[in-house]
Amino acid sequence: MKKNLQIHPLDNVVVCLEAVEKGESIALLDGRKILSLDDIPAGHKMAIRDIAEGEDIVKYGYAIGHATQALKAGNWVHTHDVKTNLEGILSYKYEPDKEYIESRNTKMGSRKGTFKGFVRENGKVGIRNEVWIIPTVGCVNNIAQALAKQASSFVKGSVDEVVAFTHNYGCSQTGDDQEHTRTILADLINHPNAGGVLVLGLGCENSNIDVLKPYIGKYDEKRVKFLVCQQSDDEMADGLSLLKELVETASSDERKEADLSKLIIGLKCGGSDGFSGITANPLVGRISDRIIEYGGTSILTEVPEMFGAETILMNRCKDEATFNDTVNMINGFKDYFTRQGEPIYENPSPGNKAGGITTLEDKSLGCTQKSGDYPVMNVMEYGEKTDTPGLNLLCAPGNDLCAATALASAGAQIVLFTTGRGTPFACPVPTMKIASNNTIAEKKSNWIDFSAGQILEGRTFEELTDELFEKIIRTASGEKLKSEIAGFHDMAIWKRGVTL
Repeated sequence: MKKNLQIHPLDNVVVCLEAVEKGESIALLDGRKILSLDDIPAGHKMAIRDIAEGEDIVKYGYAIGHATQALKAGNWVHTHDVKTNLEGILSYKYEPDKEYIESRNTKMGSRKGTFKGFVRENGKVGIRNEVWIIPTVGCVNNIAQALAKQASSFVKGSVDEVVAFTHNYGCSQTGDDQEHTRTILADLINHPNAGGVLVLGLGCENSNIDVLKPYIGKYDEKRVKFLVCQQSDDEMADGLSLLKELVETASSDERKEADLSKLIIGLKCGGSDGFSGITANPLVGRISDRIIEYGGTSILTEVPEMFGAETILMNRCKDEATFNDTVNMINGFKDYFTRQGEPIYENPSPGNKAGGITTLEDKSLGCTQKSGDYPVMNVMEYGEKTDTPGLNLLCAPGNDLCAATALASAGAQIVLFTTGRGTPFACPVPTMKIASNNTIAEKKSNWIDFSAGQILEGRTFEELTDELFEKIIRTASGEKLKSEIAGFHDMAIWKRGVTL
C-alpha cells in the first residue's frame, strides 16, 4: 500500500495513509523523495513543499486555511500551524457550468431496477414494516417504552418489530420551535417504513393529539391509532389493545417489487477522520449518483459542514432560484449561530482533529463529497418532506442524531452514515455505518456494516460502488443492519427556541 496520497495536483500537502516517523524518507507520486521533519499520525497531512507564513494550505484543490508560520517540506500540517480562512457571512454569485448541468440531467432516471419493499396506499414504499409508537410529548416516554416492550410479543407475519421513538419535546416550546416539533412528528407518523403507528399523547401538552392531527393530514384509521393517556382509565391496557390491532393489520403486508425510483437515501457523516474525504464520503457520493441514475432521491444535510465548500454546491444548482435557496440556507444558518452569540466556524470536533481534520474547510470539502456529482435539484427547510427526485439539500445541524432524524422526517427510508471513528447510534430508519478505514471496521465490527477503507488497500471505487449498491438493495429488501440487529433506535428533534 502506498504511504501517502496527493488528492489533487494543486495540493501542497499529502495525506499520510500510515503513521510517519521523523526522519523517514517519503516517496511522492512525482518521483521526489522528502524527509519527514515530524512524527505524523495516519490520516494527517504533511507539507510537500515549503509554504510561507500566511500562504494557503491546499487540499482537494481548494484552500483549507492558511499557514500560521513558515513550513518546510516534510512538516506536519495541522491545528498547531494552520488557521481557517473563514469569517463572517459572505456574498455569493451564481456561476454554473450550464453544459455540465444539462449533461447530468439527461442521465437522471436512465437506469432501470427494482427492490422489494412495502408499497403503501399513497404510493410511497417502505423498506421496513414496523409498528411505531410516537409520543406527542416527553411526559409519556416511559409509557411508550413500556408499551413497546410488552407489545413485542404481538409481533408476527411481516411485522419487523414494535418501536417507541421517545423525545423530550411537544410542550413548553414557542413559535417556530413548536411548529418544527409538530412537523417532525407528523412526518414520522406518515413514514412508509411504519406499517402502523400509535400516536401517544398526554392530554394537556401544547402539541396534543387534536392540535397534531391537522399536521398529519389524511390517514388510514386501521394504521394510525391515537391514545390520550389522561383520558384513559388504564393507558397500558388500552395502548396494548391498540397495538395488537395495528400489528394485526400490518402483519399481512407483503414485500413487492418496487421501482428504484421510489428509494430515498439520506447522506450523513459523523466521527470523521482524515480518511473520510478520500474513501467513505466519495464512495457514498458515487452511490448518490447511482441512485439518481435510477430515478431515485438523495438528501444531503448538516449545513455547518457545508461551510467552506458551499460554493461547489451552489454552482451545481439546477437554476438561479435553487441557488438563491441554497444561499439563504447557508446564511440563515450562520445568522442562527451569531444570534446565539456563538462563533460561526467553531468546528471541527476534538475527535475530527485527532483523526486528521484541521479546519472546517478541510472537514466540509470532505463532507460534501457525499453529494456526488449531480446537480442540486431542491433545497428543503427543516421538517419539510421531499417530492423532488435527484439531489436535495436539507437544512439541519451537524449533530448526528438531529440530522439523521431530519433525514428520516424528510422521507429517507435509509441513512448512509460514514464514519472514521465509529458510532453505535441509529435513527428512525435503518442507518448503515460505512467506515473510512479498515482499522475501525475490524475493531468495531458490531457497529460497522461496510468498510470503504478497502480503497486504501488497492480496491477500486468502481468495485466498491457495485458492492455497496448491492448491499443497499439487499437492505432495502429486508436485510438487517448491525444497529437493527442490536435493537438500537434513536430519535432527536432540533431544539432552537425558548423553553417555557
